[in-house]
Amino acid sequence: MRRRSLLAFAVTASLAAPVLIGAPAFAESHSGPKDIVATAVDAGSFTTLVAAVEAAGLVETLQGEGPFTVFAPTDAAFAKLPEGTVDDLLNDIPTLTKILTYHVVPGAVMSTDLSDNMMAGTVEGSELTITTMDGVKVNDATVTQADIKASNGVIHVIDTVLMPAD
Repeated sequence: MRRRSLLAFAVTASLAAPVLIGAPAFAESHSGPKDIVATAVDAGSFTTLVAAVEAAGLVETLQGEGPFTVFAPTDAAFAKLPEGTVDDLLNDIPTLTKILTYHVVPGAVMSTDLSDNMMAGTVEGSELTITTMDGVKVNDATVTQADIKASNGVIHVIDTVLMPAD
């Protein structure tokens, strides 16, 4: 069972509150798609990711012009990490920032742009390996939902938190 600190719970709860009011998943505003952060908040399955992005001070960046491609781990993906990992990361902002920026690729990369054994450079500076045999994988993570459009990029939902090499 995953346990999070009171700080993580408070941040997550405050960010998740708008989602619990009943906003539809991946809703668009009347003026078009929302930015990446608002889209993730509305989805309701990224509360840990959004809390981590806020703790790392990356909200404004991911609300920026972009475009960005975000390989977004769900709450279930974070739950697969060893107990205490989320707490540790929330207390180690440089490492948290490195991990989060490893999930972001500059530009809008749609699923139709992907090819087998494709390398994608991340904002963190390393590369991700994308494979397309037997479904789409990013390193060891499986893409469970692709091409969620946002006003400043695209989100691809993944089932595992990606960890850059040290």
